[in-house]
Amino acid sequence: MKRFLGVLLVLGTLALLAPLAHAATSDNATVTLAASANAVVQVLDPVITLVPNATDYGNDYVEVTGASGLRVRVKSNSTTGMILKIRCPDATPQIALADLFVRTQTAAGTGGSTMSTYTAITAVDQNLWSTTVSQGPWATVTSDVRVQNLFNYNDAVGGGTTNYSNTLTYTVVAQ
Repeated sequence: MKRFLGVLLVLGTLALLAPLAHAATSDNATVTLAASANAVVQVLDPVITLVPNATDYGNDYVEVTGASGLRVRVKSNSTTGMILKIRCPDATPQIALADLFVRTQTAAGTGGSTMSTYTAITAVDQNLWSTTVSQGPWATVTSDVRVQNLFNYNDAVGGGTTNYSNTLTYTVVAQ
């Protein structure tokens, strides 16, 4: 009986100690994000209509400026910044490119530049705004638009208006 109790005592002790005897091991894994320079543009005002009045015809141009202009948002994670470009890709623009002008009064980003005076739009990219550092939160860039030589754009007799439209393309490039 003593032997039976002894065996039972040894088995009971082993049963209590068995969970404590499990071996544990650990190791590490590494997660790597391979980020590359990227830039994003978002057009906030996809359509704008310039409606000349008598004063505009007297000046021979109509324009929209400031908050009334075309707004785009840009951001980039490039440590060397980005350039916002603008062009008119229309094969046969209805508004002559020599009559369609753009500029921005938005201050350039750190170390960047802006097209701060009215410049005729072209079919190839023109630098509108830039920065030389990353632009984490969205930056809003507003384009002022001017159309000159208003008497070159005829309207049919009988009321109403005749619309002349061009497409402007904004491109942002990480530097």
